[in-house]
Amino acid sequence: MSTVVGIVSKNPFARIDAPQDFSLVLGGPLYQLFRRWHLSDDVLDHVRRRLGVITLLAWLPLIILSALAGTAVRGSVAVPFLYDIEAQVRFLVVLPILIAAELVVHQRMRFVVRQFLERHLIPENALPRFHAVIESAFRLRNSVIAEVLLIAFVYIVGVLLFWRHYVALSAATWYGTPSADGLQFSSTGFWFAYVSLPIYQFLLVRWYFRIFIWIRFLWQVSRIELSLIPTHPDRVGGLGFLGNTVYAFVPLLIAHGAILAGLIANRIFYLGASLPQFLIEIAVVVGFLLCIVLGPLLVFAPQLAQLKRTANHEYGALAERYVREFDAKWVRGGAPVDEQFLGSADIQSLADLSNSFEVVSSIRLAPISKEAVLQLLVVTLLPLVPLVLTMMSLEEVLEKLLGILF
Repeated sequence: MSTVVGIVSKNPFARIDAPQDFSLVLGGPLYQLFRRWHLSDDVLDHVRRRLGVITLLAWLPLIILSALAGTAVRGSVAVPFLYDIEAQVRFLVVLPILIAAELVVHQRMRFVVRQFLERHLIPENALPRFHAVIESAFRLRNSVIAEVLLIAFVYIVGVLLFWRHYVALSAATWYGTPSADGLQFSSTGFWFAYVSLPIYQFLLVRWYFRIFIWIRFLWQVSRIELSLIPTHPDRVGGLGFLGNTVYAFVPLLIAHGAILAGLIANRIFYLGASLPQFLIEIAVVVGFLLCIVLGPLLVFAPQLAQLKRTANHEYGALAERYVREFDAKWVRGGAPVDEQFLGSADIQSLADLSNSFEVVSSIRLAPISKEAVLQLLVVTLLPLVPLVLTMMSLEEVLEKLLGILF
């Protein structure tokens, strides 16, 4: 197993190998299987191969089997396969996004560990503990037992319980027909329920597992007494780089928005529902997604709160002493006769001190910005925008937009 712990040198911050060694996605039995089948490598290349193989395995048999059964386009069912918006979105949009997101997350988060070290946020005496945290994250990421449990969870909870009772349409579809004994699968439905759907659900829950590893990593790092700087211009003691990691999860937010849009679309077109009926569900899903992406950064709040309290006290005392001396010297006539006020370095020092005190006073409790929250909210809701057309025509939408703009 690869390790990030190198040979101890005179420079304690030179104990990490290449930054790409830290990754949430370069590990696990499936990843090793992909490498053996030449569907991936050490830098997650061959994305198109993985997209093609996995998508075709999940989607192609469904179109073939439904065509043979006469339920692909028309037939005796209310929802033919090609008219099932939820299924098409799930396998032709969401599934590829979940696969491609691995490369995005890997590339955007590979420098996280190096940033902690290069910014000297980890004290020298805490370096062994920091490396132990990284190794622990790697062991969990590479766990065979974890992926086996995920597969079991998908079949027992995801397919047999959750999907069958809460997601499947209560209408005759290409995959099955409701009955008094429950959903009766068609021949196509068996492949869908036991091959295609588990592939999709496994990739989805594996992302939840990776996010759990990320949360656990951040929480364990937050237990270390970090060397934070109160006057750092990012106003979070030097942890501002963590705020950019949330953008790595944008593809996952888009995927979840698409999942929700597909599910709602089916119920609008085939069960007579309307978009406003799902406002609570939309709010819950969006809130959940923002929490799991932004929430982990709150683990540093206790240290940042303590940093702000201490800095306000220390820099407040320093400012008090300086301004009193400045007042006594330049306002009360204490300056030497031959020292000119114009061009004095004391003025610049007073301005610098004022700027430092302002930074200290505005320290935030987490490396989260309002812009990030708004941008993540927009990308999550974006796939749902076309559903507005189920409530009004495109012309009405354009008229309202033009009315707002002009």
